[in-house]
Amino acid sequence: MNFWGFINLKLLLDVLFAVGFGLLLFSRVKEQRTLWLLRGYLFLVSTSWFIQRYAYLPLTSKLIDAVVLACSLSLAILWQGELRRLMELLGTGRLAVLLGNPPKEFRATSTTITQLVDTAGKLSQNRRGALIVVDLGSDLRPEDFLYSGTNIEAQLSTDLLINLFATDTPLHDGAVLVKGNKIISAGVILPLSRQGISRYGTRHLAALGITERFDRCICIVVSEETGTLSLANQGKLERPITSSRLQELLAKLIGNQNSMGTSKSSIGKNNLSQNTNPSDNITKDVKEKDFNESENLSNIRE
Repeated sequence: MNFWGFINLKLLLDVLFAVGFGLLLFSRVKEQRTLWLLRGYLFLVSTSWFIQRYAYLPLTSKLIDAVVLACSLSLAILWQGELRRLMELLGTGRLAVLLGNPPKEFRATSTTITQLVDTAGKLSQNRRGALIVVDLGSDLRPEDFLYSGTNIEAQLSTDLLINLFATDTPLHDGAVLVKGNKIISAGVILPLSRQGISRYGTRHLAALGITERFDRCICIVVSEETGTLSLANQGKLERPITSSRLQELLAKLIGNQNSMGTSKSSIGKNNLSQNTNPSDNITKDVKEKDFNESENLSNIRE
């Protein structure tokens, strides 16, 4: 007898596609509570499908369908940000983000961290509001912002960042986009988050909004009223923080992206830079330079 006679090919493909879609959803969910909700919802959907296909239980089927519909409406309200992000990715054709594409090589050094921390510290002391978006490999595009701002394409420096946030300049109200060791654009208008509207100001809501949509993206916020420092990452805001804490967080986040985007030969160096401060790297470079100079002098004498 034909083997395919025992197997419904259409049913097999249906189950395989459903399992693949479920695994994709589970791989993209990181929060434990959200994972529980997703498991419960998929269990109800699977139960409804099984009863409708293999059991003639019309009343039970109707009840489960009603529960699934109610859960769908509830999840649509709870996950409105994630669903909006999904439709944006589908509309722009960026399916690789949904499939968990590996991050592109992210080039940044300890100097980048030092400049960002120095800038935030000086702006905080002067109580000058600022919003710095650091792209860690999300491949941000102009259509991801409400307004893409003015193209800068300049080397990252503390003085330039401070000047961009000067109150008498037309770009100080927007955000500055930084990628690697470069300032990409300034005066960028970010989408606002809907969480914590009563607690946070516009800058903090903008930082939450962009980090909710992009996992590999962080925001440094300096409050204009109090001068406090904050860091937004994956839709969560840590505030208030000190300059040393900001440097620690940046070293951890940027160091992780460097280790993911570089070759195997540089993985050990990047992991070492995560556990050391930029000042330690500078001290190490000075010691190596002195050692090389003393070794050259000894060779000349010999």
